[in-house]
Amino acid sequence: MSHQSPMNLKFDELPNPKRVWVGEPGSHEEGLGRLVLLTDEVVQKAATQQIRTGRRVGLNWDLTKLEYPSLGRISCEHKIVPLLDAGFDDIYVINPQQSSQWDGLRHWSMPCSSDGQQQRLWYGGTTKKEILDRSNDRIGMQHWAREGITGRGVLIDYASWAEKKGIQYSTFSLHTIKLQDILDIARESDITFEKGDILLVRSGMTKEWEQKMDVTAKKAYSASDSPQHAGVEATADMLRWIWDTGFAAVAGDAISFEVYPPLGDFMLHDYLLAGWGMPIGEMFDLERLCEICKELGRWTFFFTAMPVNMPGGVSSPPNAQAIF
Repeated sequence: MSHQSPMNLKFDELPNPKRVWVGEPGSHEEGLGRLVLLTDEVVQKAATQQIRTGRRVGLNWDLTKLEYPSLGRISCEHKIVPLLDAGFDDIYVINPQQSSQWDGLRHWSMPCSSDGQQQRLWYGGTTKKEILDRSNDRIGMQHWAREGITGRGVLIDYASWAEKKGIQYSTFSLHTIKLQDILDIARESDITFEKGDILLVRSGMTKEWEQKMDVTAKKAYSASDSPQHAGVEATADMLRWIWDTGFAAVAGDAISFEVYPPLGDFMLHDYLLAGWGMPIGEMFDLERLCEICKELGRWTFFFTAMPVNMPGGVSSPPNAQAIF
């Protein structure tokens, strides 16, 4: 697109909020999507202001979890094999969607009408045929891997806030984190959002899975034809706020970031991934992060993630950490 980038427009000024596509088809700019907001200046400012103590915490949940994933996804398989009678290699068979992951631009599409025909298109207008053509790596994970997803991270610790207020819920339900909740938490935590921020929302899912659910409950979740996931509300107001605040990426410990199944036909995934090219992180391990934030009394940090460099990749383990 021209230098008058739609990234500089307010949500209500966008010609079509379902198609904020930047870059020429097949270009690196297109492959970055919303990550074009992470300029050298944004990253330098984040590093200068946020790295003060050197304390750091990984945000990657065990690759073996969810031990019982849903929607027919495979469980992680890890083999250790001998090498020349002198050492070992290992072999991984994984679906990144089983555990902590970035949803890439090839992961989710949006329904579109063209010439009276209904179809689904991925970011930039990429088609299913292009994605299934393994010689075509358009909007693949390799674009994010070139520079990583790096900037200022901001944690909204909804789980702790809800506990203080006596709000009880399961993260395996349709419990909804409302925009007003997030704004209230930000105000109480003295958070001022900045353009290019990477938003993290803690719902408490990984803690519930590990500490409250037994094997029977986990298997029941895996076998369900209609699993339920707590998450942020999928509304036009939430969408407008995410855009106008200027987030470069969003993530959380919830299984689908937004509440699922959608309460209606409105899905944030449609807009964030297929419409805006914004990374969505899911099932990040935010437990130690929230404890360090409480200890230090600060909810911002330097965030870095390096997706795997897989040409044409659909998703990736985040390889993410926070540095204070």
